[in-house]
Amino acid sequence: MVQKAKILLVDDRPENLLALEAILSALDQTLVRASSGEEALKALLTDDFAVILLDVQMPGMDGFETAAHIKRRERTRDIPIIFLTAINHGPHHTFRGYAAGAVDYISKPFDPWVLRAKVSVFVELYMKNCQLREQAALLRLQLEGGGAGKAAIGDAKEPAGLLAELSARLAAVEEQAEALSKQLDDESADAAAVATAAHLERKLTGLRRALDALEPGTGSSPSVPSQN
Repeated sequence: MVQKAKILLVDDRPENLLALEAILSALDQTLVRASSGEEALKALLTDDFAVILLDVQMPGMDGFETAAHIKRRERTRDIPIIFLTAINHGPHHTFRGYAAGAVDYISKPFDPWVLRAKVSVFVELYMKNCQLREQAALLRLQLEGGGAGKAAIGDAKEPAGLLAELSARLAAVEEQAEALSKQLDDESADAAAVATAAHLERKLTGLRRALDALEPGTGSSPSVPSQN
């Protein structure tokens, strides 16, 4: 049974949290509330999240400061952050959000369909990453234990088959990411969309490298070029 992804909603106003829950409930994922930056950081200590929706204007620790703490932690630095704000201070304010680590920046009142669509992209990527990590861990265990008490010929084919299947699944995700990038290009995407596409590319590059490393005796095999 596939577990649901967790989405962290951070806003100091209960009515805003309720509105976010109403919009995102159609995704059928686990929605977690946090009414402050401190509460959000506490939730991130124990749970893994697919994406964080973070209000900028909050008393005490604001959204920018909260994002800075999130990006400094190794456990949470790669979680996508979507900033939500009711205040439009122009390009400089938006740039500050991206500099703090946001992959997107949405002004209130926002289009519910657009917000739900953006969040669903990160949820889908998170779920695929979880599946790939589980399959990679299973494959690693089988590769490590394949030579202990088992016939070499009979077991040699199984890891190879699993590795091929894993590579094929990752290739499918890479194709989806490539299609998304082309769609963004066709729509003359803004800085938010470009940042999102770049984040997806970095995640997929890391997964491809990890998969290549599992292949025995393929240290010189071609791999995905660096996206630095």
